[in-house]
Amino acid sequence: MPQVHDRGGWPGGGPIDRTEHARSAWETQTHGLLNVLAAKDLMRVDELRRAIEGLGPAEYEQLGYYDRWITAIEQVMVEKGVVTREEIDRKVRELEAAKRW
Repeated sequence: MPQVHDRGGWPGGGPIDRTEHARSAWETQTHGLLNVLAAKDLMRVDELRRAIEGLGPAEYEQLGYYDRWITAIEQVMVEKGVVTREEIDRKVRELEAAKRW
């Protein structure tokens, strides 16, 4: 049975726009993070793909391209014990609090 990532676009939705676009800063950082993790043998591209393909259909559809990447990177790093979910959540709260004026 095909998964959400196997479809190549919505039926009747036309072709997928494959043109390059300028990455935002966080997208560039996410791409760089994967490169660093791979260079340090902490994560492989096939692990990224597995984690992305394991997202449920609703989550997959809700997330953008690099949102899927960072979600998958988090998942794999937690699975490997590099970082805990609690550490990630705590850091997110700290960063959100720092943005408050």
